[in-house]
Amino acid sequence: MQITRAAVCLVAFMLPSVAVQAASINIVALGASNTYGYGRGRTNGGVEPSQAFPAQLEAMLRARGVDAHVANAGIPGDTTGGMLQRLGSAVPDGTQIVILQPGGNDARRGEGASRAGNIAAIQQQLAARHIKVIMTGMAAPASTRDPDGQHFNASGHAAVASSLVPRVMAAMRGK
Repeated sequence: MQITRAAVCLVAFMLPSVAVQAASINIVALGASNTYGYGRGRTNGGVEPSQAFPAQLEAMLRARGVDAHVANAGIPGDTTGGMLQRLGSAVPDGTQIVILQPGGNDARRGEGASRAGNIAAIQQQLAARHIKVIMTGMAAPASTRDPDGQHFNASGHAAVASSLVPRVMAAMRGK
């Protein structure tokens, strides 16, 4: 009978940690065409959204045992001003982490002067909602880009997703 009581105590002790590990995490990838997966520049390259870095990141996190959902809130051609305007609808309540990839459309559309202010406003609004922000840029070797030089190919999306895994894990731990 004592073994049974000890086993029950052990299970009861372990339940809170299992529940924490089993909790799902909601992540939103906010950006433009590279986040979405498609290229709309001089060539129409890119990958299907199901192969873009948000989907690959979700698969990589799940392979590590993380119950993650990564929503792709990328819109081809979007600017930081557009991202700021749609922030409320793109990042629903219950989101814990936003991966922000501002892209380069601001400069191409003559909105470059407002880029830094828009990014700061996005970060401030998300911080006020207690949502962690992971900034990611466009740095990637030419071999991971489509012929237009701007958009990621399948290798580029895989590299971005892989580089984000440890950053997301650290954000989940609160670091």
